[in-house]
Amino acid sequence: MKPFKIPESVLVVIHTPDLDVLLLERADHPGFWQSVTGSKDRADEPLVETCVREVAEETGIVIGSADVPLANLHDWQLGNRYEIYPVWRHRYAPGVTSNLEHVFGLTVPPGVAITLAPREHLRYRWLPYAAAADACFSPSNAEAILQLPRLRPTTSR
Repeated sequence: MKPFKIPESVLVVIHTPDLDVLLLERADHPGFWQSVTGSKDRADEPLVETCVREVAEETGIVIGSADVPLANLHDWQLGNRYEIYPVWRHRYAPGVTSNLEHVFGLTVPPGVAITLAPREHLRYRWLPYAAAADACFSPSNAEAILQLPRLRPTTSR
């Protein structure tokens, strides 16, 4: 039996310096577009480690590589507590109904290679940030993307 998910996760808004945002279409719910998300693997897992792991698993982007240094990952110091959609509550311990999501931004170079995890995502697309926010099924994801012009670093490597 698979262990229950920890109700603490990261949301990583992956974007280019020109504010094009990467969105992924969920394999388990076609038509649902989102940024990279994922729960901690263990309660004491540092959030940065969760981001690095989830981005690599879902997109193939290696944070800490020459193209995407760790310095390009930014903790936006935003947290969202939201109700877990009923369709996904079976993944959590009985009685768990909410999740705490920590928001990060990741600047990547235009044209960075994307390799999807086929069990998780069907397709990806790059959209200007406002269009990406409109395309997200999750209100917290859309709100995070709309913060991009304000929260992105002024210099990117």
